[in-house]
Amino acid sequence: MLYLTESDVRECLPIDKAIELMEAVFRRMATGESLNQPRRRLVLPTGATLHYMAGADGRYFGTKIYSTHPKHGAHFLFLLYSAADARPLAMIEANHLGQIRTGAASGYATKLLARGDASTVGIIGTGFQARTQLAAMRAVRRVQEARVWSRSAEKRKAFATECGALAVDSAEEAVRGADIVVTATNSKEPVLDARWIGRGVHVNAMGSNQAQRRELPAELILRAALIAVDSMEQARMESGDLLLALDPAGWHVVELKDVTGRPSPDGVTIFKSNGIAVEDVVSAGYVYERAIAEGRGVTASRTS
Repeated sequence: MLYLTESDVRECLPIDKAIELMEAVFRRMATGESLNQPRRRLVLPTGATLHYMAGADGRYFGTKIYSTHPKHGAHFLFLLYSAADARPLAMIEANHLGQIRTGAASGYATKLLARGDASTVGIIGTGFQARTQLAAMRAVRRVQEARVWSRSAEKRKAFATECGALAVDSAEEAVRGADIVVTATNSKEPVLDARWIGRGVHVNAMGSNQAQRRELPAELILRAALIAVDSMEQARMESGDLLLALDPAGWHVVELKDVTGRPSPDGVTIFKSNGIAVEDVVSAGYVYERAIAEGRGVTASRTS
């Protein structure tokens, strides 16, 4: 079994290739060729939480396991197996794997749903996921301007310098007039006002994956011409943006695998990303193949 580090993942999985992988796996999900099992959580009295999710795609299946603690951070691993014989193939450090596949899923959604002439991106958040979100937007659209805001002036200036963006002084300044909006925060309450979102804007909301957290206001959810999710089953468990705004019996939501394009030129579209295991499987499979071809990783011996 191969052990691959965060550095191996960064070298093996560029954002443009990751977007191609997302497009391919969502097409296979549409035909039933790929399988996904939603995330589950084991919460301890100490505040520590174990998160686990599983999926299968083509030659591979696997599970992502990660632990989190509000005071001590997060630790991510992915276990990759052979679908043909259940043989363990690799253990992969999966912090960056999750970061880039989440950005790539938003990139694929943006490729489908943003206007073809979209050129301005507004980002709220400068943390763990924001960098690959912006990289993915640039991979699928000709971005001429990227504006970013977060609560920390120091962090947004550092992000702007690193990523070639413009740090602005308010969330409204980042969002108003943008063609594509990204929310990448851990906020419990909406981080923008629906009035800031103009006609024809596409929104990627990916910061919240818990039922009691949301980044988007109910007014924007209700106004959207199309809302896409990566998994309906998982969205009904943990998409606070939708659960806190919509009647559970009357969701007008579609899965990304069934989206073919924008419903109208002027409609607002939303991709509510939770992050699903099959995205990790297809990414891990590609990283594993690249690592084998390039002689990367450490082989761990097993005894029975």
